[in-house]
Amino acid sequence: MDDTLHYRTILELSSLIEAGELSPVTLTEAMLARIEALDGRLKSYATVMAESAMAEARAAEAEIAHGRYLGPLHGIPIAVKDLCYTAGVRTMGGCAVLAEHVPDYDATVVRRLRHAGAVLLGKLNLTEGAMAGYNPDFDVPENPWKEGHWAGASSSGSGAATAAGLAFATLGSDTGGSIRHPAAVCGTVGLKPAWGRVSRHGVLDLAQSLDHVGPLTRGSADAGIVLQAIAGRDPDDPTTLLDPVPDMLAGLEAGVGGLRIGWDARYASEGMAPDFAAALEQAVEVMAELGAEIVEVSMPERLAEYLPAWSVLCTAEAADAHRATYPARARDYGPWFRGWLAQGHGYSAADYAQANNLRAACVGELRRTMRDVDLLACPSTAREAYPVTPEVSYGPIPPDRDPWQTRFTVPMDFAGLPTLSLPCGLSDKGLPLSLQFVAHPLAEPLLVRAGAAYEKASEWHQMHPPGW
Repeated sequence: MDDTLHYRTILELSSLIEAGELSPVTLTEAMLARIEALDGRLKSYATVMAESAMAEARAAEAEIAHGRYLGPLHGIPIAVKDLCYTAGVRTMGGCAVLAEHVPDYDATVVRRLRHAGAVLLGKLNLTEGAMAGYNPDFDVPENPWKEGHWAGASSSGSGAATAAGLAFATLGSDTGGSIRHPAAVCGTVGLKPAWGRVSRHGVLDLAQSLDHVGPLTRGSADAGIVLQAIAGRDPDDPTTLLDPVPDMLAGLEAGVGGLRIGWDARYASEGMAPDFAAALEQAVEVMAELGAEIVEVSMPERLAEYLPAWSVLCTAEAADAHRATYPARARDYGPWFRGWLAQGHGYSAADYAQANNLRAACVGELRRTMRDVDLLACPSTAREAYPVTPEVSYGPIPPDRDPWQTRFTVPMDFAGLPTLSLPCGLSDKGLPLSLQFVAHPLAEPLLVRAGAAYEKASEWHQMHPPGW
C-alpha cells in the first residue's frame, strides 16, 4: 500500500477492489499497522478488533474473487463509535460503569455495515455517555491538526480517526452537534441524517428524542455510500421512518444550478472570528458561481431564548437512559457526566414540558425560515478547534457553559433535519473551518449532491493534518 492510500476515498478504493487491483486483506493489514503505529498518540480507538477485521477482510476477498461483489463498501475498513453494540465485543459508551458490558448482538447499523461487506476495524473513543466531558478512566482523543486542541465532542474518536487516515469512514452520533463538531474541527465531512432515517437499535442512548447516527468521511459521496448502507426502516426501532431509502448518490453529477440556498449573513458571521466568517462567505460565493441562487433569510429571532431548552431535554432524557446505574453507581461516573445526570434528576415534569414547548416553537420558526429555499447554509460550529486541558476535558461541567455556542447545531437537532458539514478553509492558525448545509426532511441525496458540487470547485476536502 502506497504512502497516500490511507487518505483515498471509498469511491476511489471501491473501484480498485472491484477490479481486483487492490486486496481487502492488504488494505486491512495496512490500516491495522497504521493504527498500531499512530493511535498511541491519537487515542482515537477504544478497542481494536484486529483478529475479526482480518477474518472479515479475507472473507470479502474470497467473495469478490468468486464474483459476489456486494457494492462500494465491500472490503473497506471502517470503524464505529463505541456506542454501537458489537456482538462479543465490549461497548462502553465512554462510561466506567459499562467497562465490562459485552453485548450479544450487533446494533442494526453494525449489522447493516457487515451486510454491505465492510471490514470493522474497531470501536472509537468518545466522551462519557456521548455528552461533552470524559470519564477519567478513559483517554481523550487528540485533534490530529494540533495536539491539546478540542477534537469535537462527543464523536471525537470518529473525527480524529477519519481525519488521520485510521479508517476510511466512521460512525458518529449527534444529539447537539456531535457529528458536526468533530467533522468541523478535524477537517472531515459529516452527514447527520434526518431523525429516524437511521435505526438507533443497539446504540446507547444519550437523549432518545434528539439522538441521530451518521457517518464521518473524507468526501460527500462517501458519506452518501455509508448512509445508503445503514439507513431504512428497522422493526427493532419503532422510531425509524417508513419512507423508502432513496439512492443517496442520485444526481451526484447534476450540480447545483437552480438550487435556492438560504443565507442569513448576520447569523453566520456575528460573534465569529473574521477569518472563519470570510471563509464561509467565500464558500457561499462558490455555490453562487456554480449556479445556485443565494436567498436572504432570517433565522428565528428568539433563538437565544430557545437554546437553553436543549440542556433540560438532554439531561432529563439522559437521566432516564442511565436509570439502571445512576444514582446507584454515581461514584463510578466522571465529574462531568455525573453533574449532567444530577441536573436531569433535578428537573420537574413541568420543566421538561416547558422545554419541549420551546423546542416546538423553534422548530416552527426554523420551518418558516426554510420554506422558500432548498438548503440553508451556515457554519458547522461556532469556532475552530481550541486548546483544552485534561482538567477541562474530565470536568466538572464549566459554570460558564454558554448555550449560544450551540446555535449552529441544536436547532437542527430540535427539528431532526438532515445536515452536511464540509471543510471550507483553514484558519489563520492553520486549523480546519467548516460549512454546513441544512436540508428539508429526507433530502439527504440533495445534501450529498450539493457537497459533491462544492468539492469539485474547491480542494479543502483534500487537505490532511500535518504529521500523520
